[in-house]
Amino acid sequence: MEIKPYERIVNYYETDKMGIVHHSNYIRYFEEARLDFMRQIGCGAFEMEKEGVIIPNVDAYARYRRVLRFEDRFSVTVRPIEFTGVKMKFEYEIVSGSELCCDGYTTHCFVNGAMKPIILKHSHPDLFKRISEAFDK
Repeated sequence: MEIKPYERIVNYYETDKMGIVHHSNYIRYFEEARLDFMRQIGCGAFEMEKEGVIIPNVDAYARYRRVLRFEDRFSVTVRPIEFTGVKMKFEYEIVSGSELCCDGYTTHCFVNGAMKPIILKHSHPDLFKRISEAFDK
């Protein structure tokens, strides 16, 4: 399965008084792209939450390289880099045209509805298999 980059256009409300995307929105773009990635591998967040699996963010980092402005078209490439069944880590690159605008990473763990850590391999082996296969590619 080929994972497609996440694409969209900058909305006006995402910009600040200087007319550029506020720095906090890049982390939101990472999240939108990660959720899209998870849907593409058959592990959508809504479906996982119905099965009692929540994926909170435990770490985030972004390096800003070039500004994005209102109506800029951009894409976010998501690279899965670590999956243990207890946590997972993704790297991101946000590109507009041919220019790298931002890169970074996020780390996530798996918890149940009571926010207690779970080991996906034991609690949800089918989800563990799907995610593991996506990370192996």
